[in-house]
Amino acid sequence: MTFTKIASLAAGGVLLVSAGASLAQQPPAPPPAEHRGQMVPGRERPDPAAIAERRAERLRAALQLRADQEPALKTYIASMKPPARPEATQRQAKAQMSTPQRLDALRARSAERLANLDRRIAATKAFYAQLSPAQQKAFDAMAPHGGMRGQHGMRGLGGHRPMGR
Repeated sequence: MTFTKIASLAAGGVLLVSAGASLAQQPPAPPPAEHRGQMVPGRERPDPAAIAERRAERLRAALQLRADQEPALKTYIASMKPPARPEATQRQAKAQMSTPQRLDALRARSAERLANLDRRIAATKAFYAQLSPAQQKAFDAMAPHGGMRGQHGMRGLGGHRPMGR
């Protein structure tokens, strides 16, 4: 056997093993239809108050906030509270709407999201103005949203969720 045939067989074996490994890592199946849009047992949402307190502690530590900056931090943390999620009855009512009604509701929800974004931007700028230049530099170096990744994930400041939820 020549070297090229051995190399081809080895490369084929590597591809076969890697393909098998990728097939073994299938994503989990979606929840059953009766659980869609509902909380799945065993997967409770984290406590928003605990999340806010962890966020405040991380900011205190990273920015080395002074006691006189504590009110600004509390105002900032309170402003980052996500808006309330629609009740199940509101989601069911949306399913009964005609297309023009759903489009009007979508426009209203978009305006609400923009208002929430404007509120959060204003709160961030007000908090930022209370920081010293060194603290501002540290805040700038943090990940977007003050280094907080857990709660909003990929949704960012706007609180975006897919349509219909």
